[in-house]
Amino acid sequence: MRVVIGGASGFLGAPLVSALRDAGHDVTRLVRGDAADADASPWDPAAGEVDEALIADADVVVNLSGAPISQWPRTGRRAEEILRSRLGATTTLARAVAHAPTPPAFLSGSGMSWYGVDRGARVLTEEDGPGDGFLAEVSQAWETATTPAVEAGARVVYLRTSMVLDASGGALKLMKVPFSFGFGARLGSGRQYFSCISRRDWVQAVCFAAEHDEISGPLNLAAPNPPTNAEFTRALARALGRPAALTAPSFAIRAALGGIAEDLLGSLRLEPRRLTESGFSFADRDVDAILATALA
Repeated sequence: MRVVIGGASGFLGAPLVSALRDAGHDVTRLVRGDAADADASPWDPAAGEVDEALIADADVVVNLSGAPISQWPRTGRRAEEILRSRLGATTTLARAVAHAPTPPAFLSGSGMSWYGVDRGARVLTEEDGPGDGFLAEVSQAWETATTPAVEAGARVVYLRTSMVLDASGGALKLMKVPFSFGFGARLGSGRQYFSCISRRDWVQAVCFAAEHDEISGPLNLAAPNPPTNAEFTRALARALGRPAALTAPSFAIRAALGGIAEDLLGSLRLEPRRLTESGFSFADRDVDAILATALA
């Protein structure tokens, strides 16, 4: 297949490019500024500019572009950039997909926060409705921005990504530091679910979605057996050979982090129903396997 990827240099995009090429696909990276490499094409998502001929010639377009959500403090300006960066990239690509004589498939980034901040112990499948909160609103607007592609009849997949774990970057790189010094701590009650996925399973799941035309709509990218925060804390400490006897009380987290604290204290228990029903096989099905792969 011919695949075009926005956000191809990031924590998820770079290994996805490699995996698709290893599978024999032709991948073009969308880059901001000059595109000196033969496998790159310039685009300016803020200005709505992309090579529409390139998009029309593609079989699959993947959009992973967007400002990081984990930076703290989450000021009003940063919150605006989180939303604007996602909507600009998605709208630009959705319109280009819609203008193609035969619209390519469009795999668009999204997040598990589509379901909200805290849904308790409820198992969340792709059939569940949206939740509340800033990140929920961002993810819902992010998915809505694909409307031109949907209306043009393209196969659109929403990549509702849970916490992707790999020691080379993302959240685990930050978590590893205090845990390595024996300062790992359960957050609040520890009963909240922590849906996550190994980076290699995330990459293979997106490749699977790209290659299988029967997959469309929302897709939960999360391992089948999500741990609670307490279970994750014990597993990471065990994997690093360090104790984790501390607890970070909810009130202290809220006092230190403000509104962003709810993202840590909330509970989202995702089930990857559409992936498993489509025949995808996870290499890392539980937290111990995920961490073993992530820390290898």
